[in-house]
Amino acid sequence: MAPTGRAALLAALGSLPVGVWEPGWTGILAVNAPIALACACDYALAAPVRRLRLSRAGDTTVRLGDTAEVTLTVTNPSNRSLRARLRDAWPPSTWQPGTEISASRHRLTVPPGERRRVTTRLRPTRRGDRLADRVTIRSYGPLGLFTRQATHKVPWTVRVLPPFTSRKHLPSKLARLRELDGRTSVLIRGQGTEFDSLREYVPGDDTRSIDWRATARQTTVAVRTWRPERDRHILVVLDTGRTSAGRVGDAPRLDASMDAALLLAALASRAGDRVDLLAYDRRVRALVQGRTSNDVLPSLVSAMATLEPELVETDARGLTATALRTAPRSSLIVLLTTLDAAPIEEGLLPVLPQLTQRHTVVVASVADPHVARMATSRGTTESVYEAAAAAQAQAERDRTADQLRRHGVTVVDATPEDLAPALSDAYLALKSAGRL
Repeated sequence: MAPTGRAALLAALGSLPVGVWEPGWTGILAVNAPIALACACDYALAAPVRRLRLSRAGDTTVRLGDTAEVTLTVTNPSNRSLRARLRDAWPPSTWQPGTEISASRHRLTVPPGERRRVTTRLRPTRRGDRLADRVTIRSYGPLGLFTRQATHKVPWTVRVLPPFTSRKHLPSKLARLRELDGRTSVLIRGQGTEFDSLREYVPGDDTRSIDWRATARQTTVAVRTWRPERDRHILVVLDTGRTSAGRVGDAPRLDASMDAALLLAALASRAGDRVDLLAYDRRVRALVQGRTSNDVLPSLVSAMATLEPELVETDARGLTATALRTAPRSSLIVLLTTLDAAPIEEGLLPVLPQLTQRHTVVVASVADPHVARMATSRGTTESVYEAAAAAQAQAERDRTADQLRRHGVTVVDATPEDLAPALSDAYLALKSAGRL
């Protein structure tokens, strides 16, 4: 079958004779006039790309693991039709591995004086701000022999937020909170310090809760019920020093600490408490204060989005001084840091009394589940040595936790999956015990 269209033209042009002129040792290919004319016409009919007008719209935030869509509008002000391939460049961490080529490249045709939109779907693999790089457009002539190419800068920023995977635990924690608040009927007395109501005595009630004046006015014994105090202050402190950079599984310890802090903030704000955030290593990396219960979670998520571990030793004295300036009297200070012996014994323990004499302190740390698996391994000489090393590491961690408890600190030590619910349980236990 004879070739047609563009293929036929190229075959015809290619069959024409070609002359070569060689002055000295340099050979210059002299293309015959029909081929040169076809190339010139194809180049001339390709739409100019430098005059194109480009603009963006779409998502500005996305949770890690979700998909964001950014729309690029291409306006063709010329009198020639634009046939183009377009590459919308973003940082490598904006795409899932192996998907950049298919996700960032587009074909489009824009008639003269019109505009078209193309959508780039981003699926980031890291937190933080992702900035659009450049848009490269290659415009083709009708024959596809020659192209025009230009690069445009079209700024756009997508902030990748923490995923907050622990929010699945929030309904169960809120149910427990409602029990403490007395919104759900229970047979135990709330242990808060804010008077709620009177009810009839039942066996097992604390006799100290009997209201004798109310009992004298009626025929049954009346007891006072209590509810946890509201409007308490909670300061969540994220240690962003070098120990937070250690990876547990696929993510650094800092990410697990953030997830636990978000669940605690969501629960505490529902309980009517005020939540502030301080991220510190040798200086303040983030500070969120004075947010309302409706605004606190979005503010924390946005502040945490750009936090990264710093490869420096945390200044425990500076952290303590900043926390004391930030927290009013009788606050709950939740410090998300390491339980490694050296940073605790040399850094935190000497300054811990400054915190505990004024505040209730909770220290929460991310444990490595691989250490627990190593401790149970047997069968070979190598696995036995691994088990011994894991047992020694866990014993040191337990000793460090005991030192903190002797100073009146509540210690939460759990794996990344369990840290968030364990920290929320510790908060609810403090509420129930009337320590908040």
